[in-house]
Formats: sequence, structure tokens, C-alpha cells
Amino acid sequence: MSEVYFDNAATTPMTKPVIDELIKQTENTWGNASTGYSYGRHSKLVLENSRHVIAQSINAKDEEIVFTSGGTESDNTAIIQTALTRQNLGKHIITTAIEHEAILKPLHYLESLGFDVTYLPVDKNGNISLADFKAALRDDTILVSIMMGNNEVGSRMPIHEIGEILKDHQAWFHTDAVQAYGLLPIDVEADHIDLMSTSAHKLNGPKMVGFLYRRDGISFPSFVRGGDQETKRRAGTENVPAIAAFAKAVSIDTPEEKQKRQERYYHFKQLIVKRLTDAGVDFEVNGQLDPHALNHVLNLWFKGISTYVMQTDLDLAGYAVSGGSACTAGSIEPSHVLTAMFGKDSPRISESIRISFGALNTEEEVNGLVDAIIEIVNKLKNIKGVED
Repeated sequence: MSEVYFDNAATTPMTKPVIDELIKQTENTWGNASTGYSYGRHSKLVLENSRHVIAQSINAKDEEIVFTSGGTESDNTAIIQTALTRQNLGKHIITTAIEHEAILKPLHYLESLGFDVTYLPVDKNGNISLADFKAALRDDTILVSIMMGNNEVGSRMPIHEIGEILKDHQAWFHTDAVQAYGLLPIDVEADHIDLMSTSAHKLNGPKMVGFLYRRDGISFPSFVRGGDQETKRRAGTENVPAIAAFAKAVSIDTPEEKQKRQERYYHFKQLIVKRLTDAGVDFEVNGQLDPHALNHVLNLWFKGISTYVMQTDLDLAGYAVSGGSACTAGSIEPSHVLTAMFGKDSPRISESIRISFGALNTEEEVNGLVDAIIEIVNKLKNIKGVED
């Protein structure tokens, strides 16, 4: 039985050009980029060329890109180091109730140190209110951390509008763009973003590499203590082959390619919803069908069917989908995103699955997934009918 992967919000497979680049650089670029002889100089050249490609992709300066081990380290660095460095200016931080755990857990840690965190609520589409944000903003707010797009339901946050509000405020503006980078056009200058986190494995790059965009003038000590790599902003020998492969993945994701993928993924979402509706399946979309959302994510509530049963049956049928964030999928705790959207007593929390598309998915695979879902729903309906 062939297996089809529909959990690209969790991670993506490396594409062949990225794999080829990783192998080439692993074979030829293994010198330490901090050394002064030829092996090191070659690695340094590859490192800086990669930094330039990545900086250009978000309209940043090369020196504003700090390579990290991925989104979690970038988020932790931005949140914790900003708070500890700027606490003399205030201890208030604003975020949303549906951030990734890589944001929420550092914030919980800071609360234990006496920081005051405001968690903005979201509506049933997973959106925050700008009025709520403005009401929460205080003179002693030192950091605003709001994700660019949600990893479970695909809702997009009003990043540009928030940046405009904050451009004359003391608060630094951080956004977790792990899900959005590689899919959405990003301009850190136009959106007045001060700090931004990404991870390569979300856009067909290797794991354990990412970057933190740090606006020129933003200063705090290295979160990882050790050597003076990344101009003293992140200690540890750079993984140059992985960084070069990351840059290759970024170079493939041209603005035209991003737009093309967004349109294709939105078509996939519409196709699934139409076919399930035509088949009489009792379901609802968690969030909204919005062409401006993160269209690679589709979260569906199948009424009366547990997440575990649907996910397991689809796995047996050869389709990999998720019950929520891959980082919490092994937990017995319900999705904090769906809880924030619908309340802790909503059946959606335990009866929903997340389908997420990637560059390698085809319409034929999408139709196969829908066929499998319809078959599972009808089977379970017949079983329930017999039991009743």
C-alpha cells in the first residue's frame, strides 16, 4: 500500500535540489567557518552567500540574519532575551492565546519571574481583534510577540497593522513566522518587524536549522553561551551544509512560486470541502475558507468521530494527517488553539483533524484522501446504525 503525506505543517520532505545541495556542501564544505585558512575561508564564503540569499527574501540586511537551530531556539531567544534585557523599561508583554508552545512556554517561564503577559483572545475564525490589541498596549509594554500565521487552523494575524501601531512605541515587535515563511511574501521593513523566527524544515529544507531576524540596533546577549560565532550573537559552530541547503530551498521559493502554491492549496481546500459536502458528510471547517489565509492548512471537525479514530483509520488507509500541532500530538491535553476558538467544552476539540498540503502533493492524492474520509465516515455511520 502506498502512503501519502498530508502533514506538511509538522514538517516537509526535502526536495531533490535541496538534498543535492546538502550532499554537495557536506562533501566539500566541512571546514570551520571561524578559522582563517582555506578550508575555513571557503566555508565562510558559502555561509555568507547563504545569508545574503535569505536576507534578500525578507528585505533585510545580511547582518540582520542570525542562524540558529530552528524555530524553537529563535523564539526562545527573542522572547527571553528581550524580556531580561529590557525589564528596566517595563515588564509587560503581549501575545495571543493561540501561539505555538515555543512562544507560550518561554512566556510562562517569564511569568514565574514576575513578568506580566497579556494573552489576546481569538474569535471562532482564529483571528485577534485590533481593538483588543490597542486596548492591551501599555506604556510599560516592552515586547509584542504575535505569530504571522497559525499552525493548526491557518489563520493570519494583522502583522502590518500591528507593526504600524508599534513603530513609534518602545515595544519590540516579534513574529513567529515558522509556518508563514516560504508561503507568504514577507517584508520586515514595510511591516516594521523587529524580530522574526523561522525554521528550514517547514519549507522543504533540512531540520535543526533556522534563523532569527534581528533588526539592526536590536541588542541583547547571545542566548546560547560559548564562542563568538554569528558576530557574538549565537554561539556554536555554524552548520554550513545545512544552512546552504536552507538557502537553496529559499531560492526555489520565488514570489511567483509562493503565489502559485497558495492558489493551488486553496484549490485543494475548496475541492475537499465541496466533495465532502456533496457526499453528505457531517463536518465543519475550523476557521474559515479565506484565500488570504495560510492555505496549506485545513482543519476539519467530523461530528461524532473522535480525532484518534479518524487519524488512525486514515493512517491504515495510507494517509498521514494530524490531530493538531505535531509538537503536542503525543499529549493528552486538548488543542489549546481549538480551545481558545471554541471553548473547553466544545466537541470540536476531540473530533477534529488537520490536513496540511506541501509542494509535492497532487490533486489525485487529494481526491484519494477525500475518498478515504468518505469511506471511513460511512463505515462508522453503519456501525453506529447497527449498534443503535
